[in-house]
Amino acid sequence: MTATNPAPRFLSYQDAIGRLAWTDAVEALRQGHALPRAEIRDVFLGPPTGTMMSRSAFIPGLGYGAKTFTVMDGNAARGLPTVQGAMLVFDGATGTLKAIVDSPLVTEIKTAADSVLGASLLARPDSRHLLVVGAGTVAASLVKAYTAVLPGIERVSVWSRRPEQAQALVAALDGIPAELAAVPDLQAAVGQADIVTAATMARQPLILGDWVRPGTHVDLIGAFKADMREADDALMARAALFVDSRATTLGHIGELMMPIASGAITAESVLGDLYDLVRPGARRRQSPDEITVYKNGGGAHLDLMTADYIARVMAR
Repeated sequence: MTATNPAPRFLSYQDAIGRLAWTDAVEALRQGHALPRAEIRDVFLGPPTGTMMSRSAFIPGLGYGAKTFTVMDGNAARGLPTVQGAMLVFDGATGTLKAIVDSPLVTEIKTAADSVLGASLLARPDSRHLLVVGAGTVAASLVKAYTAVLPGIERVSVWSRRPEQAQALVAALDGIPAELAAVPDLQAAVGQADIVTAATMARQPLILGDWVRPGTHVDLIGAFKADMREADDALMARAALFVDSRATTLGHIGELMMPIASGAITAESVLGDLYDLVRPGARRRQSPDEITVYKNGGGAHLDLMTADYIARVMAR
């Protein structure tokens, strides 16, 4: 008699989001990076303002995953989601399709958990003031994730090119265990923050090295293509540089490609990625005055770790 596999369940954003915890999502990424390094492949198609990405990964001991999604810059003006797609999760031993997970759900949880894991390993333990640069969907999840996982944060400032967007985000956030404020002056806010996290669609630097005070941790998320960046050469040259994944950042993302091309840094300036950082004795922050920069580039292996966590929660 031939065994049959149960039909995979589609895990929607609405069904799952209320059952997930930021601390558990960050821990899933930490544990995933204790496994052997993933095999990953990416495909990018389409123009800069409308891209389809297909990202696949295999992690020994975890399984297989493939996420295909579109990123359309103009969709917000159309009243449509900027990111749309789905993540497939396959069993590592049998190849069985275990779950189909809503791509925006995976992306939201993965992106913020990725950055917060980096900050938990690199930011000063006494960090109290978080600055969020940008006021979109990712910014909202960053506020929630950072304040859930780093309880020392007492103040969260939000800056956006459109001040009314920052004000609306602050007004919409409930239950955040920190003081929230929309701020009008980016330079002043950067100079006062302990942690700066940026999630924008910038193609020119927004955060300048001259603005950043000693001891700051800078978390760069927005740039995901070769023509995008959020920090200038001065900051990249001044800081201790780390990435979530060398494989998905070096040679792929403008945040690193542009300062490498200009000679401000080299590929060897990147001191480690998450596979290095989670291990005991890793090179992390060296002093309270060191500036650290962490480039969140994402990757299919991070998607797989996150989608596996979501599927496990929803199977309970």
